[in-house]
Amino acid sequence: VQLQASGGGLVQAGGSLRLSCAASERTFNSYSVGWFRQAPGKEREFVAALAVQNMHTYYGDSVKGRFTISRDKAKNTVNLQMNSLKPEDAAVYLCAAGRPIISMISRPSGYGYWGQGTLVTVSS
Repeated sequence: VQLQASGGGLVQAGGSLRLSCAASERTFNSYSVGWFRQAPGKEREFVAALAVQNMHTYYGDSVKGRFTISRDKAKNTVNLQMNSLKPEDAAVYLCAAGRPIISMISRPSGYGYWGQGTLVTVSS
């Protein structure tokens, strides 16, 4: 599965961005999808995931209540709506697809396919 992340950019603190993870393969809808982020000098951090086995959504503690992950099956995309952005949300955001068990849904090692990332910059 080839993934393409898009939608990053520069936004002021308190603003919103919508990221999109697109795939050309129709099998994309049969995979769980996760969003992760990585800031310079920091480890890759779990942001959100949508599990295909139960259709539940999962969020990292730092984004709960502000970010929403959703799937658009018709467009073959998984989107990440990011509201109330903070300077600490700035990072390269990566989407990943795979079939992790639920206990691994927030772990990068649970995913076998990765997109190239899209940069989010938040000015204070």
